[in-house]
Amino acid sequence: MGGAVRSPAFIPSAGDDKKIMLEALGLAGADELFGAIPARFRFPKIGLPRPLSEMEVLAELGAAASRNACGGLSGDFSLFAGAGAYNHFVPAVVDAVSSRGEFLTSYTPYQPEASQGTLQALFEYQSMSADLFGMGAVNASHYDGATALAEAVLMAVRSVEGRRRVVLSGGLHPDYRAVIQTYTRNLDIELDAGDGAGKPDDLAARIDEGTACVVVSFPAFFGDLADYSFLCRAAHEKGALFVASVDPIALALFEPPGAYGADIVTGEGQPLGNYVSFGGPCLGMFAASRELVRKMPGRLAGMTTDSENRCGYVLTLSTREQHIRREKATSNICTNQGLVALRAAVYLAVMGKNGLRKTAELTYRRARYAAEKLSRLAGFSLVNEGPFFREFVLRCPLDAVDIIRRACERKIVPGVALSRFYPELRRELLVCVTEMNSREHIDRLAGVLEEVSR
Repeated sequence: MGGAVRSPAFIPSAGDDKKIMLEALGLAGADELFGAIPARFRFPKIGLPRPLSEMEVLAELGAAASRNACGGLSGDFSLFAGAGAYNHFVPAVVDAVSSRGEFLTSYTPYQPEASQGTLQALFEYQSMSADLFGMGAVNASHYDGATALAEAVLMAVRSVEGRRRVVLSGGLHPDYRAVIQTYTRNLDIELDAGDGAGKPDDLAARIDEGTACVVVSFPAFFGDLADYSFLCRAAHEKGALFVASVDPIALALFEPPGAYGADIVTGEGQPLGNYVSFGGPCLGMFAASRELVRKMPGRLAGMTTDSENRCGYVLTLSTREQHIRREKATSNICTNQGLVALRAAVYLAVMGKNGLRKTAELTYRRARYAAEKLSRLAGFSLVNEGPFFREFVLRCPLDAVDIIRRACERKIVPGVALSRFYPELRRELLVCVTEMNSREHIDRLAGVLEEVSR
């Protein structure tokens, strides 16, 4: 045979193509595409060390892991830190089911005939979450609670024509506020962050005719609880949407946002059968009213019947798939936390309504017990004025960072120093108590705090 014919090299974007695209964008060169990134961050010098052998890598990782303070049932530290990630009990069946190869290795279920188990698990997760939130529909998940809330803000602005103003409660997690600011930075959206803790009356006064939505947290970052039914009505009277970021465990005790008319509800699903794991992975829960379902970013698994009337599961909506909808996509995120959502589904199914409520009750009562006991210590006081769930703020006689350092030497992580988020709050400690913290643990915490504060 003659000489082989070489295929031309594949070049994604030739010079003329690049020129046409840049002209369409109104840019002189490709460098302008990265103008929003500060120059000092564009080409950092990494300075990687020399390569290591497998044995050296394992030794280094082992040494690093030994410095971790591990709490929970198998750890030797008592953990009272929260601030967004919570140490709740995980039944053994959650690990057993989620570690099965059929779930652990599955990807996005585009082919329903090969993904019935995954699709059914997502459908069950959505159904149980919708009941918990009191909402019409829940999607198959987002990355985490912060990005879910940021997507909710964008969805609200899209849904209310002609309005670009967003009222944010001061009670939102500071990291959530920062993510919202990042998502909206280069968009025509005005964020009214306001001041204070975000009391319903104060938030209602900030809603005007240009407001697309008001965003609240339940509980607030400091653990405070509030009745938002009045604020929800006030938002609707002004033509705005009501968006709530919620703790799913708390909803086992308190009225869900859907019961008083919330339009969009998001949350962090990590407490539902997922370990703290030093900060991840997390689970972004996202719910909307039935009227807004088609504007919701994310996938929705649905149940249907085939031509022989057999039950089956499919992706009913896949509204954010930018490779399908392109400029009509509702988000540029094209994945979900399927495995973490599966763990949440197993957890909710195993715990049931009564088990989840028992967990919430234990958490609420033990947090109250801890707050009362710790606030009676000399030099300590409780900052929260009203009811709270799981977390409360304790004012210390010394810098909270020093309190934490000294307590950790005694194998107790007493909380999170609020100066990490609010520099002016140097003596404030955010203490978290769950069903995993027994009265004996709390009594020992009180003894250690009394000792290290002298």
